[in-house]
Amino acid sequence: MSNVFVVSGSPHVHGDYSVKKIMWGVVLALVPAMLVSFWYFGIGAISITLVAVSSCLFFEYVIQKYFLKQEVTVSDGSAVITGVLLAFNVPSNLPIWMMIIGSFVAIVIAKMSYGGLGKNPFNPALIGRVFLLIAFPVDMTSWPLPIVNRTVLCDAVTGPTSLGILKEGISKGESVSTLASNLPAYTDLFIGNMGGSLGEVSAIALIIGGLYMLFKKIITWHIPVSYILTVFVFTGILNLVNPEIYIDPVFHLLTGGLMLGAIFMATDMVTSPMSYKGMLVFGIGCGVLTALIRIWGAYPEGVSFAILIMNTTVPLINKGFKPKQFGEVNK
Repeated sequence: MSNVFVVSGSPHVHGDYSVKKIMWGVVLALVPAMLVSFWYFGIGAISITLVAVSSCLFFEYVIQKYFLKQEVTVSDGSAVITGVLLAFNVPSNLPIWMMIIGSFVAIVIAKMSYGGLGKNPFNPALIGRVFLLIAFPVDMTSWPLPIVNRTVLCDAVTGPTSLGILKEGISKGESVSTLASNLPAYTDLFIGNMGGSLGEVSAIALIIGGLYMLFKKIITWHIPVSYILTVFVFTGILNLVNPEIYIDPVFHLLTGGLMLGAIFMATDMVTSPMSYKGMLVFGIGCGVLTALIRIWGAYPEGVSFAILIMNTTVPLINKGFKPKQFGEVNK
């Protein structure tokens, strides 16, 4: 056999795209949501984002240079993405030292301990976020209100998220119609005028970033659409069964980390399936788990746990929906 083809491990890059170009494309797609978070949460959002990105770059540089003894690749943008996404998953008033710990867990434990980019089985930013949530639950669930919602006469600068209000109210036996007056208007949910983590607040900014990535062919539609559509259908059926207990599906789409997770985290090329059919299965699984945790779980939000759980199934999904090998003849 004179012609030998060498196929490397994922992520596979097609055409004139390089890993570096793709990663910086994702960073650019995150800019609209980042700017919205700066607008609503001010200096706290800016400082948290800068600390997250700089500490992720620092930890990756140190591990590559002094521990793995390999070429330093912090300029490829992957650590920047991890830092931004980690910052997007925490409140803007999180203590700086906690943010640094989260960056350490995301880069050193969840990424570099497996060998670096392309070898980590779990999304690093989500691992960092879940660690912080378990280790520092009070700080991770103290959500600042947007600056525009604070007045001189209002002493409270933090409050529960929309999902938190709904979860607590339903658990106390209150109906959805009773709780409606305490929930933000859907227009506020759409543009981001609500409390929450940095990357949860503006659905429109996240959608703009997602459309950009689709246009640049950084991601495909399969995971985001199947994820979002599954949550919509699942919660829509429950709403039809009993609208006083289960809120309408549009609320679920616009609140929490659903848009952030579906567009930017579930689509991570390293930790998601390779085939289109596998992506659809992955997205549906994320959607079902997210809805189950939100509605019947102990936490008001289930996006992080859903994606991480489905990350564990990716090897099995890839085997079940294995694409044809390079050079294989169609039958």
